[in-house]
Amino acid sequence: MEILGGPFFSVAGAGESHGPGVTTIVFGCPPGLKIDRQTVQQYLDRRRPGGNKHGTPRNEKDKVVFLSGLYQPDHNALLGPSKISVTVEDSVFETEAYECGYSTGEPIAALVLSTSKKSGDYTQFIGPGGQVRPGHTDLVKYHKSQGFVDIRGGGRSSYRATITDVVGGSIARIFLQQHFQTVLVSSINQVGDLRAKVSLAEKCQALYDQFRDEKGPTVIPAGAIAELQQLIDQSEIPSVDADFATQAGELIKETRKDGDSLGASVEVIALNVPSLLGDPLYNSLKARIMGTLGGLNAVQSCEVGSGKSVVARRGSENNDPIRRTGYTSNTHGGLLGGMTTGMPLVFEVGFKPTSTINKPQQSVSKDLTEIDFELEKGRHDPCVGVRAGVTLESRMAVELMNAALSQRSQSLAEGCLVFLGSPIPSAPRDQRDHKVMGAIWEARAKLCPQPPLRLPPPAPFQLRLTHED
Repeated sequence: MEILGGPFFSVAGAGESHGPGVTTIVFGCPPGLKIDRQTVQQYLDRRRPGGNKHGTPRNEKDKVVFLSGLYQPDHNALLGPSKISVTVEDSVFETEAYECGYSTGEPIAALVLSTSKKSGDYTQFIGPGGQVRPGHTDLVKYHKSQGFVDIRGGGRSSYRATITDVVGGSIARIFLQQHFQTVLVSSINQVGDLRAKVSLAEKCQALYDQFRDEKGPTVIPAGAIAELQQLIDQSEIPSVDADFATQAGELIKETRKDGDSLGASVEVIALNVPSLLGDPLYNSLKARIMGTLGGLNAVQSCEVGSGKSVVARRGSENNDPIRRTGYTSNTHGGLLGGMTTGMPLVFEVGFKPTSTINKPQQSVSKDLTEIDFELEKGRHDPCVGVRAGVTLESRMAVELMNAALSQRSQSLAEGCLVFLGSPIPSAPRDQRDHKVMGAIWEARAKLCPQPPLRLPPPAPFQLRLTHED
């Protein structure tokens, strides 16, 4: 079973590219989290096909409706104007959908319909004699499923399946923002051989230095992050470097006319991340994030911090100096030993050129007969990186929320009855440890703008045996 995240917070989905719709089920969301459909919709709008002129011509509205897991006493606010209508055997069934409510702790189900499909464009790929598109999963999925595979638009392997990532990731983002002021941003910094001169990592480090707190952990204000996001959104393609974005847009346009495609590199960064999240070795947060980002469609590489450029450095050049207020640089990308350090989490993800192109290629049919392949019809992204940013942010958010809930679980196991940001119940061994741990917990408290999530103490376990004569 394919599940994003887990074991504490996980996201499951179903639906193919040309199916009726894509469903999402979110498990493990703590009760009491306020979720507004419009907030989730804003993230989906960034992902949807047709939302950017440099993306696929397929134009889906991708309106999300929630079916379960939310509640509030004001039913008018809970239900809102959203409706679901289904026609079965000449009968029309209609019901309300949730608009705004609080999570109940039960699974949260969501649905996005697919309404802009041209399945007739895929007849050349159907059946044992169907042609195989180079670079796609057509051949392996056909034989693995013994021929029972939906080939239209790539089926389940389509980028459309990432609707699930964004819906689940949106809920994780709401949680992270409400509890820690954590915000995720992304920016394209390379298209083809064209590289941006200004990076998102540089912009975020400048913000961190600008708002560095000498008395505790640094929290970048939401307004400053919003200005950065606005700069990215206003560019020709999502990038902090407006000049690069304009040139990249022209390059994508010319490449599309030529029937070809381009690769891209995307930076994704999490700001205001609490320190001490994650574990070393086999449950390393670095490994989990790299795995979930690297598992996205078309991803060919994933780097953290300064990435592979550190290979050419010496240790004296690569180590990040440490002050009482934190690290003065961020070569490590916010993670050391698989755990967060309080610095921005910095990742860079490389995407291959879109496999679907309008040029003659060498391929085979599904019965392995060699053919000269040429695409007859179809709609595709000339550069998949253009729409990928919000999906990368969403996947990282799921892993961060899972790590936060894992930390809570560990605290409970140790007898701590409150969430991150609250005092440790047991006294330290000496006064020096007391000061250090006090500073750590004060730092956590500053990152938790809302009251900590208080949990009732566990009831004492009692075993009673009744003997009957």
